[in-house]
Amino acid sequence: MAEEKTQGAGTLTEDSPGENTVQVTFLPEGKTVQFEHGKLPYEYHGKEESILDVALNNHITLDHACGGNNACTTCHIWVKEGAENLSPMDDDEADRLDMAADLQLNSRLGCQAQIIKPGKVVVEIPAWNRNYISEEH
Repeated sequence: MAEEKTQGAGTLTEDSPGENTVQVTFLPEGKTVQFEHGKLPYEYHGKEESILDVALNNHITLDHACGGNNACTTCHIWVKEGAENLSPMDDDEADRLDMAADLQLNSRLGCQAQIIKPGKVVVEIPAWNRNYISEEH
């Protein structure tokens, strides 16, 4: 069954995702990507099917100075929706996040937050991260 979304003066019709589909939306750009859970090609961007892996597989810029090895906080994201579809935070990630700028209750490291089941996930890349990348520092 198709879902209808109002956009401006018109209506955008989208097919509902299948039962094994992962849908990740990256804010503030509003770019949404979909793929079949367990079928995303692993490009060694953090953990397999991590938010970082999803972003870079889909040409979405998410800084990762350490190469996705949980050695920095440059892939810091805020999970706005769908946290239940992500792996739980382990102690190593929590320790690393303690050093992150603008830490919030919904903060995660994109390289460590793995998609563990199909569904919808919405994440926001903090403005300081987006600005840092756009200035190419």
